[in-house]
Amino acid sequence: MTDTASPLGQLTLRTLAMPGDANAAGDIFGGWVMSQMDLAAGIRAAERARGRVVTRAVREMAFELPVKIGDTINVYTEVTQVGRTSITLLVEAWAHRYLTGRLDKVTGATFVMVALDHDGRPAVVPAE
Repeated sequence: MTDTASPLGQLTLRTLAMPGDANAAGDIFGGWVMSQMDLAAGIRAAERARGRVVTRAVREMAFELPVKIGDTINVYTEVTQVGRTSITLLVEAWAHRYLTGRLDKVTGATFVMVALDHDGRPAVVPAE
């Protein structure tokens, strides 16, 4: 069973929500979910840039549903724009619900990553 919509992009990261990631009520901290999304954006952008990247901005993030202990977070990424030194990605987090198999969209955001050279300065993103 899944949410009525489908994830956009490529499955880039999967991880299990553990008790240490939760508050006293058993909901996973939003910052933990956001950090998983940032990791996925970094993985996908580094592959595209063929090198080091850093997060420049995160835009329009809103949580639609909570994540619970035992849920598996699936993070999907899609490169939507490549600039001279930046890569913009749509990033979505979906919860694969523990024991039910249900897949629910938790949140989505636009991440802007910047390619860096060996000295930490913006680098040109190579052509594909």
